[in-house]
Amino acid sequence: MKISCKEASGICDKSQYKEANLWDIIKLRIHLTYCKVCRAYSKKNSELTSLCDRAGLTMLSDDDKKKMKRDLEDKI
Repeated sequence: MKISCKEASGICDKSQYKEANLWDIIKLRIHLTYCKVCRAYSKKNSELTSLCDRAGLTMLSDDDKKKMKRDLEDKI
């Protein structure tokens, strides 16, 4: 049941993007009750996600990523 800080940070990142399953979230919450460092990481991660949402930042589409990659390769 106990998880490492590395695993906790991975679950924290997944949960920010709604990719973590219920069992992972439960394990993370238990970990956060006794790990001050991961609690701070989780708080900062949530703040960053909130700022990105308020700023209206979005991810590039797969087509845009491919185009950007081609453009960069052409310049090299």
